Amino acid sequence: MDQNTGVRLEDAGAGSGVRFRGDEIVDEHTGAVLGRIGLEHGILTFEVAPEHRGRGVATTAVREFSRAALTRRARLEIRIGWEDTAAQRVALAAGYTREAVRRGHPELLVFSRLADDPEGPTPRLLPDLPGGELTDGVITLRPLGASDADFYTELHNVPDVIATSVPPEPKPAGEIRRRCARAEAHWLAGDRADLVILDTATGARAGEIGLYYQEPPTGQAMIGYSMLPAYRGRGFASRAAQLLALWVFAETGVARLIAGTLPTNAGSQRVLEKAGFSREAYLRSRLPGPNGTRTDDVQFVLLAGDLLAQASGENASHA
Repeated sequence: MDQNTGVRLEDAGAGSGVRFRGDEIVDEHTGAVLGRIGLEHGILTFEVAPEHRGRGVATTAVREFSRAALTRRARLEIRIGWEDTAAQRVALAAGYTREAVRRGHPELLVFSRLADDPEGPTPRLLPDLPGGELTDGVITLRPLGASDADFYTELHNVPDVIATSVPPEPKPAGEIRRRCARAEAHWLAGDRADLVILDTATGARAGEIGLYYQEPPTGQAMIGYSMLPAYRGRGFASRAAQLLALWVFAETGVARLIAGTLPTNAGSQRVLEKAGFSREAYLRSRLPGPNGTRTDDVQFVLLAGDLLAQASGENASHA
């Protein structure tokens, strides 16, 4: 046993399916070694053997080990790589809260649990998609991932996509790779949900749409989208905005969805109007423009009631 753990065999795991023997995670019934867990200077580490993964062993072990350890200390910490989303899910399911990014090489996400934190999993602002995707039969939305880097690079090198980005400049290759590789971690943190828009008939990547949950206390989030030129004019972007909005209002605490366009971007404004958004404000000098300039932003909004009115065939009223 690590001298810093303070966790005894009789303190943790009984009745949960796992027990601890030194730094080993042991099957409570068979005695088989399932993995390892340890604690040093308040930092918890864990590993489950590949053949025992996907059964909840890690979550159970981390939860029970932490419960016992927190009877003797006020705080525990787990440090996890950006791309190790399986471990991040374990930490959240065991009641840990993501609190910081520890800079360095590699960068590590810091999750913590305090002795007086409530029992149970840490609530997530953005749950997983049901079945891993959303579809209306014409388009499908699925989470962005590391395998989408080439597609994302192609999309974000389209001149008018660059021109309508914030800021309006090409994305470096490293930034694109990080955006794709870290997309799931951001989703788990609840600050952003990046999705790929697929042509359902062919499975081809047609564009992207993102949800940015920038104001959880007020229940406001923003969407943004981009399409490859070959898939424009087919209603895919409007379908994606509406499909995402339906999920957002049904499954999250978001009460207001906003989106912005350049005043000259009539095509994007039509996309939003077709998806049920209404023009709400004209924000002068809202966004950074090219060469140090500033650009205006036309803001649109969608409320849950607007979608309900559309579904019932009514005309939503907007003050």
